[in-house]
Amino acid sequence: QVQLVESGGGLVQTGGSLRLSCVASGLTFSSYSMAWFRQAPGKEREFVGAISRRGDLTYYGDSVKGRFTISRDNAKSTVYLQMNSLKSEDTADYYCAASTRSTRATMSPDTIDYWGKGTLVTVSS
Repeated sequence: QVQLVESGGGLVQTGGSLRLSCVASGLTFSSYSMAWFRQAPGKEREFVGAISRRGDLTYYGDSVKGRFTISRDNAKSTVYLQMNSLKSEDTADYYCAASTRSTRATMSPDTIDYWGKGTLVTVSS
């Protein structure tokens, strides 16, 4: 059974930082492109970042470029999302995702094979 378990969410002030982690089990982690998506109340799920199987290629959503960094550790079956300079509009549930598709294709939620249950990030002013 495949599981993606996120952690690291919480309450942070505007301008602060958080690092999310997602531990994968039940799959060959290094065979999957990994991504982070987020969903705020009343809004559609939004692409945040994606990383290739070897970690040598990354993509970011326009709203987080220059502030967020996605990385992975295949030995630990873990993908990370470092979030800096947080804004109130970053408040959302953040979801880890795994896909057998290319990293670029993983930018679309339609290509995702597995989803985590999410972790809540709240940015207060």
